[in-house]
Amino acid sequence: MSPTTPSRYAPALRWLHWTIFAFVLVAYLAINLHEVFPRGSALRSNVLAGHFLAGIAVLLLVLPRLAVRLAHVDPPILPPPDRWTRLLSKVTHLALYLFLIAQPIMGIATLQIGGHPITFFGVTVLPALFGPGNRELAHQWEEIHGTVGTIFYYVIGLHILGALWHHFGRKDNTLRRML
Repeated sequence: MSPTTPSRYAPALRWLHWTIFAFVLVAYLAINLHEVFPRGSALRSNVLAGHFLAGIAVLLLVLPRLAVRLAHVDPPILPPPDRWTRLLSKVTHLALYLFLIAQPIMGIATLQIGGHPITFFGVTVLPALFGPGNRELAHQWEEIHGTVGTIFYYVIGLHILGALWHHFGRKDNTLRRML
C-alpha cells in the first residue's frame, strides 16, 4: 500500500455508516417495541413516531453517504479477496443501499396514502399531504413495507456475517477499514 492509499474509509463515511446503523437499529427496535403498549396510548404513538423519524433520518443520511463513498477511494482489502467474494460484496452492498433508500420511502408513502402525519410528542414533523387518505391501500403498502423490512433483516445479517467472516475467517482488514 502506498503512503497515499488510505488504510481506512474516510472519517465522514465511517461516521455515516455507524450513524445509519444506529438509526436502522432504532427503527427496528421501535417497530417491534410499539406492540408492547396498548393501542391509542401516547407511549405507543411516540415509539411508533420514533420508528418513523429513524426511517426519515436513514433516508436523509444515505444520500450524503453515497456521495462521500463515490468521492473517496476505497481502502484496499489486504490480503485481496477472490473474485466471487468481491462480487458477493458488491451485490450485498447494492442491496443494502437499495433497502436503505426504498424502505423509508415506502414507510413515508404508507403514512401519506393513509392520510397520517408523522408526529412526535404532539408535534407534527411531516403533515399528511394528500387529505384523508385511503385506509385499505395504506394497509396494503404497510404489508409490503413490513415484508421488505423482514427481508432487510437477512441482508443486514449477511452484511454482518460477511464482516465477521472477513475478520475472523480470512483475517483480513475488511472490518478494520470501517472502524
